[in-house]
Amino acid sequence: MAFFTLPSAQDRGLIPEGRLTGPMPWVIAIMMFLTILAAAAGLSVRASADRVNADLAGRVTVQIVEANPDLRAEQAGAAVEALSKIRLVEKVEPVSETDVEEMLAPWIGSDGLDDTIPIPALIDLDLNGPATEANLDEIRDLLTDIAPAARIDAHGSWLKPVFNLLKSLQYLALGLVLLLAFATSATVLLAARSALDTHRETIDIMHLLGATDGQITRLFQRRIGLDAGFGGAVGIIAALMVLFFIAVQMGEIGSGLLESGLLRWHDWAILALIPIGGIVLAMLTARVTIMRALRKML
Repeated sequence: MAFFTLPSAQDRGLIPEGRLTGPMPWVIAIMMFLTILAAAAGLSVRASADRVNADLAGRVTVQIVEANPDLRAEQAGAAVEALSKIRLVEKVEPVSETDVEEMLAPWIGSDGLDDTIPIPALIDLDLNGPATEANLDEIRDLLTDIAPAARIDAHGSWLKPVFNLLKSLQYLALGLVLLLAFATSATVLLAARSALDTHRETIDIMHLLGATDGQITRLFQRRIGLDAGFGGAVGIIAALMVLFFIAVQMGEIGSGLLESGLLRWHDWAILALIPIGGIVLAMLTARVTIMRALRKML
């Protein structure tokens, strides 16, 4: 509990604080600003991946690949009827041939579609659960006799490389946050040693008067905690201004993929905890540094 104990007003007068005159608060502000932006980027990527995965987790497309148009239509109708009766499938939506032609037109052109090119019949399915291999196998078994030419594709499998990329970006953001936390600790360590050297004579006198290492440590710990608090406040205000500007720009673009990366309420809660964590980290680093230095002075 000594970590949370504050020095008295009389003790605080022994070491001048001058907390806004040195470079450390501004360095911490820069570190906090970058940390919050890196964390926000990682949380945004995770939110986007979660939303896209939730939208596609239960989406499946059945393709009836049959050259004979009459047989293809017959198999598609039988498949729709059979899929509508099983509990696994929540929604069955056949894709019209016109919609399929519109989807293919950008690649082969509207003039390239004629009766000589067989177009597969598509059936979109919304499952009651995720499109696991067991669920896909159940659908395949159902369609084996009804539509032997059916192919089943889970939408999530198409975007697996994208999900892997998003996961890598999340790890990169986490690495940046940890690296900035290490840099902040190093800054506090140097500032604590500098403050200790500056007030070495005062510390010697305090020792002669009976002051303990714990009492002296709390003085420096409080001073650095105030510096970190000021730097954290400046950093989070600047970061929130940048994030608000980016959110406005994303809203004006109106892209569904960009909007899926908007932060959720618990993401904002995590960002709000970062300055608090920075203050605790700075005070803990200062305490360990000062305590070790004082033990060497004895």
